[in-house]
Amino acid sequence: MSDTRRPVELGLRENWLQFTLLVVVNVCVGGLVGLERTTVPLIGTEVFGITSDLTVFSFIIAFGVTKALTNLAAGALTARFSRKQLLLAGWAVGVPVPFMLAWGPSWWWVVAANVLLGLNQGLAWSMTVNMKIDLVGPRRRGLATGLNEAAGYVAVGATALLTGYLATSYGLRPVPELIGAVFVATGLGLSLVVADTAGHVALETAHHPRPAPSETPGWRTVFARTTWGNRSLRGASQAGLVNNLNDGLTWGVFPLLFTDFGLGLAAIGVIKGLYPLLWGLGQVYTGHLADRIGRKPLIVSGMLVQAIGFALALGLLRWPLLAGIASAVALGIGTAMVYPALIAVVSDHAHPSWRPTALGTYRFWRDFGYAAGALVGGVIADWLGLQAAVVAAGIITAVSGLLAARWITELPRAH
Repeated sequence: MSDTRRPVELGLRENWLQFTLLVVVNVCVGGLVGLERTTVPLIGTEVFGITSDLTVFSFIIAFGVTKALTNLAAGALTARFSRKQLLLAGWAVGVPVPFMLAWGPSWWWVVAANVLLGLNQGLAWSMTVNMKIDLVGPRRRGLATGLNEAAGYVAVGATALLTGYLATSYGLRPVPELIGAVFVATGLGLSLVVADTAGHVALETAHHPRPAPSETPGWRTVFARTTWGNRSLRGASQAGLVNNLNDGLTWGVFPLLFTDFGLGLAAIGVIKGLYPLLWGLGQVYTGHLADRIGRKPLIVSGMLVQAIGFALALGLLRWPLLAGIASAVALGIGTAMVYPALIAVVSDHAHPSWRPTALGTYRFWRDFGYAAGALVGGVIADWLGLQAAVVAAGIITAVSGLLAARWITELPRAH
């Protein structure tokens, strides 16, 4: 019998069905982590009576460290397992998460759920972005990463809004968390249908200059090169870390800060939902823009816009709802500018033969930022107060933007 399968081609139009399935899968990935954006810090203080900010933020540290390490491992694991196998493994470990958040009898059950959530996000989100990059080829990487991140973070924001509304009506637990069961079931089901992208990787690699065996780097070499050795990859890694430091810090600090200033759960849900919604929706445009004007302008200006967002949070705090919304808008827009451009920089500067490892290394440092943000925010908040933590984040972000301007260089773009 003759083989009637379609030949492997690169491009968004040529692979629109698989690309669309992966977009929906990443909606489910983002929705699962969006469960925590509004309610979990308040579960720590109001349900379990925790008084230390650092202890409350321990769930973010657990999530960030686990996700970062999983991102790092995911790049290396692609040499042994298919993208689809790793995607399915990510969903398998995510199954208990909604139920542990909803009914965990102690705070440490919440922390343990975030270890599993970090594994889920590190495997599932890493594979959806790698598979989309595989499908579209080098000319549309910015758009592909923008669409992937848009799908995930719109889901984060929408779920944060929904959980804030549900918490207002039904309490902090268990109703808001149980919508995560829908995300798990849908994401796992669709991941069983998605086709693997090994053929697309082979096709791109065949048309790419192949390095000599002596020039093919090992895992440690790629890690060192992405972390520090290559100036552009170094610039992307530090900017990614600080970008998610901001997210980790605001994840813990903003619900507590704005509660102290009199806002209720619904208003906090709006603030926590608006930030990732703008972050997500904006990437549909900024991912495309990164392919047109280059990566560096968006990265540098995006980091500085985020720094302005922190200034707005404090400068307008006499009007807490206005302060929260203005800050969320600036942080969301700034992050949308940065996010797809950073992934595209790493893809630009890495050969297809070691690109998954480079992306895994970048995503390790980027998502380690969650833990760093929670740690910095918790220590400073316990020592000097929640507002001081916001000041520190603004200063760190501005410095990161200046470092990105110094280190990142553009490569000629494909036409």
